[in-house]
Amino acid sequence: MTEHWRDVAHVGHAELLTPAPEASLEYFTTLLGLTVAAEGDGSWYLRGYGDYEPYSLKLTASSRAGLGHLAVRTWSPEALDRRVAWLVAAGIPGRWTEPDGGKGPAYEFRDPDGHPVRIYYETTKYAPPAGQRPAMKSNHQRYAGRGANVRRLEHVNLMARDVRACREFWADGFGLRTFEIIRRGDGSEDGAWLSSTVQGHEVIYVRDHLGGVGRLHHLAFWVDSREDVLRAADLMNDAGVPIEAGPSRHIPIQGFYLYTREPGGNRIEICSGGYLGFDPDDEPVVWTPAEYAAKPGWGARLPATFRTYGTPPTGAPEETETSDWPAALSRSPPGAFSPLARGESLSRPCRAAQLKCRARRG
Repeated sequence: MTEHWRDVAHVGHAELLTPAPEASLEYFTTLLGLTVAAEGDGSWYLRGYGDYEPYSLKLTASSRAGLGHLAVRTWSPEALDRRVAWLVAAGIPGRWTEPDGGKGPAYEFRDPDGHPVRIYYETTKYAPPAGQRPAMKSNHQRYAGRGANVRRLEHVNLMARDVRACREFWADGFGLRTFEIIRRGDGSEDGAWLSSTVQGHEVIYVRDHLGGVGRLHHLAFWVDSREDVLRAADLMNDAGVPIEAGPSRHIPIQGFYLYTREPGGNRIEICSGGYLGFDPDDEPVVWTPAEYAAKPGWGARLPATFRTYGTPPTGAPEETETSDWPAALSRSPPGAFSPLARGESLSRPCRAAQLKCRARRG
């Protein structure tokens, strides 16, 4: 048995790139219920009502969709020093970055598939403005009760040409524990679910069947119950946002899920449930591709695009839509099915952020 050690505390945030920033902002604030904590230089810093740090999502205007970076927080300054020393000793290039939005400085490097990753310790604890403080001292923010009302960023799913190399990189270098694996007969892997906590997954890798580099499969945001996932499906349906998959239950980790794509083209999951791993000497669950394809769990099968679509898209012949999306919507450009495109009013913080973004562009 491999001894478990913990220098990484948890996933801190993800930066998401979008070519449709105003529409993406409306999606995350109005439909997911995130709060704008800060804004500047073409980015918005967004938080769920359960985040203890200032933000868990940095949304950045860009010419393409995809991952800007994934960030993880360490348990201590000494733990950060140890992980940076490991990277340097392993010959992995990196650099220190300035504090960003109340977090950092951070050390930035790339995983074996080229995804940008930052590791940091110093952070700012979120302090709600006067009038928005919760009644319970143990809560970080007043209950938002808006949209899907997501509590926090739950996990990041990355596509990779060599899943096993990425999994071993996180296990050997950062102590992340592997909960489940899909492994072929030749030893290569189609999927791996890892975490630095008892939560069944924080970082996931799935095989990039189109051979892309450094692509994002999806970001996932947590809600408190399966009923909240079902409610999110109603919200998306009424907003005209096509649902790619779900609501249903996953095989790995057994979480309940709903998948849509935000207006910039990035796949977003709203999730709840799933098991927790308290057994300190438990071994990873290993599935063969045949066992996984047999779908021992209940629920609808995932669409073909779930295996191939990621951001940034690779282009033809990659599918960018599911076959069962409504034709009128599937032909629409990104953002055309968002509340912004239908002329509905923006919430006050979103409207102010939109005007600032347009002013910078002008």
